[in-house]
Amino acid sequence: MSDESVSQAPPGAHVEKPVTAASASEPPPIPAPQKPAAAESPEEREPPLDPRRHAYRPDLAAENLKGRVDARRFVAGNWGQIVVPSIQIRSKPAETAPVDTEALFGEMLVVYDVAEGWAWVQLLRDGYVGYAQVNAISSDIEAATHRVKAVGTFVYPEPDIKTPPLAHLSLNSALTVVEQLEQFYRLASGGFVAVRQVAQEDTYARDFVDIAEKFIDTPYLWGGRTRLGIDCSGLVQVSLEAAGITCPRDSDMQRAEVGNDVLMREDYEGLQRGDLIFWPGHVGIMADGLMLLHANAHHMAVTVETLPEAIERMARTGIRPTAVKRPDGLCA
Repeated sequence: MSDESVSQAPPGAHVEKPVTAASASEPPPIPAPQKPAAAESPEEREPPLDPRRHAYRPDLAAENLKGRVDARRFVAGNWGQIVVPSIQIRSKPAETAPVDTEALFGEMLVVYDVAEGWAWVQLLRDGYVGYAQVNAISSDIEAATHRVKAVGTFVYPEPDIKTPPLAHLSLNSALTVVEQLEQFYRLASGGFVAVRQVAQEDTYARDFVDIAEKFIDTPYLWGGRTRLGIDCSGLVQVSLEAAGITCPRDSDMQRAEVGNDVLMREDYEGLQRGDLIFWPGHVGIMADGLMLLHANAHHMAVTVETLPEAIERMARTGIRPTAVKRPDGLCA
């Protein structure tokens, strides 16, 4: 992702009210599991909370984690909304820190802390916790009415495709439409998008594999979630979300939480379109009973290859498939 995509918002975006880490007037939108009853033995104690989806540090934690983690201070946090096309969410507040995921235009989050240009946040979409540049976030919240259904679309200053675009928005970006013209929607954040590339917020694609196939040849990017760059679990997540299926961010989470287990035969027969096949640290999507669609660092792109090819190549590195899952809604 270029620096420009991080720092430039579409003209008209509501950035005049900077986000802060003061306590919110409403509870944050990230639910926390209920604290279990007191354990009677070490084996029954609650395991450590996953810091990827629970906001806690030694000095600060989300208020809804009181009694579950140790921290010097607990805060409710503030609502925030992404007002740039996309923003990298990092493991530490530094440009050189690893990128864990991306948040897209219009996404909601909770801000727990702000320091030296970085916000410590938790995404509403999947609960992911990390650091984002604070100038990408606004405290002015616009309720989404539509979302981008194309792999990408442009925001124009006028309802005219010949005008130089203001910004490029990715699949699943959240939009607030204030007016519909013949071929364009006018956005509350400023600018116009083509009607054909936008859907109402509660209208979804029928086939998530069809969505994933639109990313073929997209460059591989660790932590990426757009057609500018995407990783294996990001491809699965954005494609399922486009079909209205909730999906966590990382492949281990997807293995544990998405869909139902499918018997994995030694010859890998019986798989069907939409099945997810997992390796340690990797996931791919079956385009049919033979072909595997996945973002991978071997090809450095989203590619389609036969499942036996992929299995043989990864076996040479010492890893083999561990599970097959069938997302909810797919026929057995």
